[in-house]
Amino acid sequence: MDVSGGTAIVTGSATGMGRSTALMLAELGCNVVVNYTKSEQEARDTAAAVEQRGAKALLVQADISSDTDCRRMVQETLDRFGRLDALVNNAGTTVFVAHRDLEELTDEMWDRILAVNVKGTFLMSRAAAPALRAAGRAAIVNVSSIAGVRGTGSSIPYAASKAAIINLTMSLARVLAPEVRVNCVAPGFIDTRWLATGYGDRFATIKENVRQSTPLRDAGQPEHMAQAVVSLITGMDWVTGETIMVDGGSHLR
Repeated sequence: MDVSGGTAIVTGSATGMGRSTALMLAELGCNVVVNYTKSEQEARDTAAAVEQRGAKALLVQADISSDTDCRRMVQETLDRFGRLDALVNNAGTTVFVAHRDLEELTDEMWDRILAVNVKGTFLMSRAAAPALRAAGRAAIVNVSSIAGVRGTGSSIPYAASKAAIINLTMSLARVLAPEVRVNCVAPGFIDTRWLATGYGDRFATIKENVRQSTPLRDAGQPEHMAQAVVSLITGMDWVTGETIMVDGGSHLR
């Protein structure tokens, strides 16, 4: 799939993995909708970087847990670019609660994580489906996590939500075929501000442990995830319903 001259929405693209994906798509000539919820200045910086690479950018503030916001983002995309060729469901949230601390998990934590990570992925896909189908050859890439495969990560509700995204990917791949391919990436440890903030003083130790124990002997960078996402959009025309683990082989341990 040639994305040059096409349009992609990348949710949660102000920073980290979403930003890297937006920039990589821009380098291929794809216009990018840069979405954020709170990080406005970082999102503006990402949009500027997209345009510095020769593509056009549209900045949209939207909370993907809101169906109204999702539909508005798609409509603003069509109003600006007239088409939609790819959707990257990258936006997500979590809480950092040790898995053994069951009593620390509140209803509010569960509700927000599931609303953004699972329902938000569905709502964005549903809102985008008509435009993606109209493109005739389009792609959705959902972002799960190795936590959804192994039951690990920042918290139990986060792991459960990321497992649900893998299942949701298969369901959407069935119903949106043949016009739209739907795949998923499951990153392992990725060196981002999000994780650094969440893990605090433990981050450096965790990062080094990952580097030492992962078969490829490195901690993941945002660009590693972006490479997998862009490959699923541009280079895998006969692949749908699949989840690719992007973790340097850590799941082999």
